[in-house]
Amino acid sequence: MHDIRLIRENPEGFDAALARRGASAMSSEILSLDEARRARILAAETAQAEQNKASKEVGRAKASGDEAEFERLRALVTEKKAAITVLQDEAKALDAQLNDLLMGIPNRPHDDIPDGADEADNVEIKRHGTPPALSFAPLEHYDLPGVKPGMDFEAAAKLSGARFVVLKGAVARLHRALAQFMLDTHVDRNGLLETWTPVLVLEEMMRGTGQLPKFGEDSYQTREGWWLVPTAEVTLTNLVNGEIVDQSTLPRRHVAHTQCFRSEAGSAGRDTAGMLRQHQFEKVEMVSITHPDHSRAELDRMTACAEGILEALGLAYRTMVLCTGDTGFGARRTHDVEVWLPGQNTYREISSISVCGDFQARRMNARFRPEGGGKPEFVHTLNGSGLAVGRCLIAVLENGQQEDGSVILPEVLHPYLGGKSRLTAAGELA
Repeated sequence: MHDIRLIRENPEGFDAALARRGASAMSSEILSLDEARRARILAAETAQAEQNKASKEVGRAKASGDEAEFERLRALVTEKKAAITVLQDEAKALDAQLNDLLMGIPNRPHDDIPDGADEADNVEIKRHGTPPALSFAPLEHYDLPGVKPGMDFEAAAKLSGARFVVLKGAVARLHRALAQFMLDTHVDRNGLLETWTPVLVLEEMMRGTGQLPKFGEDSYQTREGWWLVPTAEVTLTNLVNGEIVDQSTLPRRHVAHTQCFRSEAGSAGRDTAGMLRQHQFEKVEMVSITHPDHSRAELDRMTACAEGILEALGLAYRTMVLCTGDTGFGARRTHDVEVWLPGQNTYREISSISVCGDFQARRMNARFRPEGGGKPEFVHTLNGSGLAVGRCLIAVLENGQQEDGSVILPEVLHPYLGGKSRLTAAGELA
């Protein structure tokens, strides 16, 4: 959510920032509501002062025997009390309107991200590794002979419908090994705190990180009112919801491995084959809570953490900075890490790392107490995949594929697989 004081001080700058994202100017509507709300608050405070003054004078008029003055003052107290109630109710309603309006406006982009309309205008900032030179026509993951016995879409469709999968045997074990490898790397090498959180959250938590109210159709809600998390960003970030933490505890760096749930409402017809886009999937998620002065550097550190997983797995990737038109609702700057998929002959996103500034912190009222004293300030929040486990499984399978249908597995995974180094064409670990 945006700081109303900054909009008051520089409405033109606020509108210019929104224009970079292709959004309409909003400052006039915001400031109109803000002015009306503040006017009601001032009027209520003035009426309260007048009521208090009249209340004191009522007793003196009664004591002096001035019945006419006593009745006038008593009527004035009643009148002011009623007026205060009306003004406070109006101010509360206007405040709710203003809050709803601000909650639906996207974050301001960082000055250093490129302007653009969509993903075609994103800019590559790094490329690592070389895609494998295969002497045969590569297959997509779901067509690999060694994968087919362990990746059952028909059984999943019977159980749950489209965009689900049942993993079995060696493929299920490889999927689990990838998640464990990611967690171990982030904890042991990158210094993140492993955290286990629920996947059912209250509506307030979804609002805190920006999934609601604007993107409710992208997530699932239970009959009891809980929401299924689309990512552990929701739970990890909201750990500081409503808190005032000591500056000395920053940065707070968390990592969690969770199931994630997305309706994919805006992706009809996209990536329907295989595991690339599922309603239920697993992610290892990174979240950092930082001092405002350090959040931009933290974005680069988190990006390196995600890239490091792919480098350890021997996978070629490129890193993109998203343009204004492709940057997510709550982000100020986003780095997408895209892994090479031979089956599609292209790079596909496997991690998206974003710095949100104080945008989420204001929604959550998450602040820190400065070490030198003074008024609490809003923290900055960041989130990013480290990595999407299913997409990483796809990348490992497709990049390691052999002409005979088997798959050579990355060396760093061998200890997690009982020393096994490949997936045979029959679907067994060997």
